[in-house]
Amino acid sequence: MIKAEWFYWLVGLSFLVMAAQMVTDRSNPKRFGTGAFWGLIGAGFVYSSWVVTKQAPAEPLGVAVLVMAVLAGFGFTGRGTPRTTTPEERTASAARLGNKLFVPALTIPVVAMACAIGVKHLTVGGRPVLQEGSETILGLGIGAVAALVVGMVMLREKRPSVPVQAGRTMLEAMGWAMLLPQMLATLGAIFQVSGVGGQVGKLAAAVLPEDSLYVAVVVYCAGMFAFTLVMGNAFAAFPVMTAAVGWPVLIGHFHGNPAAVLALGMLAGFCGTLVTPMAANFNIVPAALLELKDQYGPIKAQLPTAGILLGCNVVIMALFAF
Repeated sequence: MIKAEWFYWLVGLSFLVMAAQMVTDRSNPKRFGTGAFWGLIGAGFVYSSWVVTKQAPAEPLGVAVLVMAVLAGFGFTGRGTPRTTTPEERTASAARLGNKLFVPALTIPVVAMACAIGVKHLTVGGRPVLQEGSETILGLGIGAVAALVVGMVMLREKRPSVPVQAGRTMLEAMGWAMLLPQMLATLGAIFQVSGVGGQVGKLAAAVLPEDSLYVAVVVYCAGMFAFTLVMGNAFAAFPVMTAAVGWPVLIGHFHGNPAAVLALGMLAGFCGTLVTPMAANFNIVPAALLELKDQYGPIKAQLPTAGILLGCNVVIMALFAF
């Protein structure tokens, strides 16, 4: 059986190898802080296996997160100059291959789908080839490895250090913002467990007019938008606002269609994703990778669209969800 844990170990090993490269890169004036940041992440991927099985305490992971926050927050991370292919070599390869460059990227979803749909039914000695319940994540990992092999064959690259250096370049370009979505998703879970949704619900019940459907719709959609601005993740905002307004008021009191109300509420949250720097993977990371002069350029460009879409979601919910 191929276990999902093996994929996490591979990811952790990749981070550790790149962290070792960062530490030895003298072109990075902050090489020790950078290597420590990504090394802690890699160690966390491996150590977490024993935390899940109750064979190791979870506190070291919490300490590692705090140390990473200090390293990133106080500017102890930076960028070096990795030894990889030159711009001229990449331009020549792009001209030679053309649209074939998309083949490695497309390999990942193809392999992932094959694993999730076909390989999940294969067994050896009565046992499934892929760990049950983890076929999709394993397919993603296997697809990534397959795409790496395909890319190296297509580009005629025989040095395994080149893709590792390229991956390291991307890590250093994105920096700490790469981990912000995971951190914010955890924050959403903490909010839910701590009862924030219930408290917001009490506040909404106190200020909402008793029989004003349209006001309740606006509060739910605007609340999803606002909480997503704060958390950077509509999935983190969803349980809070749904427990506060969506389910008890719009569905329970006004008898709204659950599927329509909740789907449109999530879309309202996605409008907030377009305009918050907390959604780093959507807004900050692309600006860093493209080396834009204005790191908030994507947000400024998406702001009008977000406002229009939020209004559309409010109107559609009010007219068709009840």
